[in-house]
Amino acid sequence: MLGGKFPWLKNYPPGVKANVDIPQKSLGQLFDETVAAKPDNLALIFGPLQITYAQFGDQVNRFTTALADLGIKKGDRVGLMGPNCPQWEVAFFALVKLGAIVVQTNPMYVEREIAYQMNDSDATAIIVWDALYPRVQSVLKETSLKQVVTFYFTQPAGQFEGVFEFNKLVQKYPPTPPKVAINPEEDIAVLQYTGGTTGVSKGVMLTHFNLIANTYQVIEWSPNIEYGHERILTVLPVFHVYGMTDCMNYAVAMASAQILLPRFDTEQVLEAIRVHQATVFPGAPTMYVAINAYPKVGEYQEALAAIKVCNSGSAPLPVEVAQRFGAITQGSNLVEGYGLSEASPVTHSNPLDRPGRIGSIGVPIPNTDAVVVDLETGTKELPPGEIGELLISGPQVMKGYWNKPEETAKTLRNGWLYTGDIARMDEDGYFHIVDRKKDMIIAGGFNIYPRDIEEVLYEHPKVKEAVVAGVPDPYRGETVKAYIVLKEGEMATEQEFIDYCRSKLAAFKAPRAVEFRDALPRTIVGKVLRRHLIEEEKAKLAQAEASAGKE
Repeated sequence: MLGGKFPWLKNYPPGVKANVDIPQKSLGQLFDETVAAKPDNLALIFGPLQITYAQFGDQVNRFTTALADLGIKKGDRVGLMGPNCPQWEVAFFALVKLGAIVVQTNPMYVEREIAYQMNDSDATAIIVWDALYPRVQSVLKETSLKQVVTFYFTQPAGQFEGVFEFNKLVQKYPPTPPKVAINPEEDIAVLQYTGGTTGVSKGVMLTHFNLIANTYQVIEWSPNIEYGHERILTVLPVFHVYGMTDCMNYAVAMASAQILLPRFDTEQVLEAIRVHQATVFPGAPTMYVAINAYPKVGEYQEALAAIKVCNSGSAPLPVEVAQRFGAITQGSNLVEGYGLSEASPVTHSNPLDRPGRIGSIGVPIPNTDAVVVDLETGTKELPPGEIGELLISGPQVMKGYWNKPEETAKTLRNGWLYTGDIARMDEDGYFHIVDRKKDMIIAGGFNIYPRDIEEVLYEHPKVKEAVVAGVPDPYRGETVKAYIVLKEGEMATEQEFIDYCRSKLAAFKAPRAVEFRDALPRTIVGKVLRRHLIEEEKAKLAQAEASAGKE
C-alpha cells in the first residue's frame, strides 16, 4: 500500500487543516450561491468596467438561456477561445450551468492547432473573440463545428456572416436558464488540453468535483484571506488550468473581485495592483522577473507589500528571483508551488507564512497524498532522499484523458496519478523536482512539447532530420531551440526556419534559435540524445559565464 504517512503535516501553517470538507456541488451552483450571498460585491474589474456579482449573474443567466435556445445541451463540447475578459468568464459559467463541457482553447493557437483540438473533442460550437474568428473561419469546414458565437471588447472587428454575437444574445434573452441536473463527481466540466506525461496533446477530463475540490484546497491553504474582501490579480490566462482555479474559481468561491488583464505588461500590471489594491497575486516566474527588473518598481513598493498571497507556478522559481522580489516589496513572501493539468492543477505549495524552502515545490496541500516511487516498477515507495517518479492522490485528480483509455490506464493506476516528473522528498516532507517530464519544455510558464514543433519542421522540404530541445534561458527559464540536419545540397538560414514555425504554430512554441548540424547525436539503437544536446548548451553557458567572470 503506497502513501498514507503524511510527514509534511508538521509543517502546515497554523490554522490549516489536513483535510477540508469538499461540498458536493457543481461550478454553476457555486456561482449562483455567491451571486445570491454577495450581489453587491464587485466581481470583475476590466479597464474602466466594474461589474458586481448581481450584474455578473444576470449576464451569465441570459447567456445560458441563449445557448440553450441555440441547442447547446448537457455533455456537448464547446470551444472557448479568447483572452481574459468578462465575456470569457460569462461564457464559461453559462456553459457549466448547462452541463456543457468547456474545451479550453488557447487564443494563441493557429489554424492547424484549432482544427486538431475541435476535432479531437468533437466540439459542436465555439465561442471566440471576434479578432480571432478568421482563424476559426478558415478551418470550419475541416472540423465538427456547427455554430460560432463571437464577442468583442468595445468595437466589433468586422461583420461576419453565419455567426451569433454575444452582445445581441445577452440583450435578447431573459435571465431564465433551464435547470440542469449535474452529478459533480461524474460530469465533466472542462477539457483541458495538455501534452500530459507522454507528449501527444490530450484532453484532460476535469469534473465539477475536481475543480470545486481544488478551489477549496487552495482556499484552505491561505487562511489569512477573508470571504468577500479580496482582490485577485487575474493576469494568468484563465484558459489555462492554473488561472482558471487560482484566479477565477478562487475569486468566485470567495465572493471576491478579479482584476482582469488580457495580457502581461509590467507597467499595466503594477498600475493595476496599485489602483485596484490587489491582495492576491498568482503568477509565473517570468512575471516576477519582469517586475524585479522594472526601472520604476520602487514606486510600487507599498502596493506590492499589501499583497497577502503571492505564489508562483507553471515553471521552476529561481531562488534569486524570490529573494529579489522580497527585497523590493519589503517583505512580500513569494513562494513556489507545483501542479499539473491532470490535478486541476495544484498539488503542492510552500507554506505561505514563511519563506519557501530553497529548491522545493513545498508540501502536499490539504486532502492530498504524494509519494516517490522507483523508476523501474513504479510500485515501490522510496524513502526520503531517494529519487524516483512523483505520484499524486487526491480529489483534484482528473477523471482521465478524453477518448484515450490506454493513456488513462498508464497515468492513473490504483488510485494514483503518475506525473512523469522525477522528484525526491526530504525528511520534513518537502518535495523537490529533480527533472521535468521527459521532453517537455517550460518557457515563460508555457508547457511546450517538442513533438509539436518537430512535426512542423519535418513538413519543411529542406529538412532531413530535426529535434527540438529546451535550452537554458535566464529570462524564460528555458527556450526552444531546434537542431536541423538539412537534405543534401540544401541551404537555409536560422531566420527562415523561425519564420516558418511562426506561420505554423503559436508564437510561444516557435524556436528562438536554430542550429544546423551534419548529424544528430544518437544512441546505439538510433534514438536521438536530446539530453546530450541540452547538456552541451549548459556547458556552453557555464563556459561563457566563467569567461565573463574573468574579465
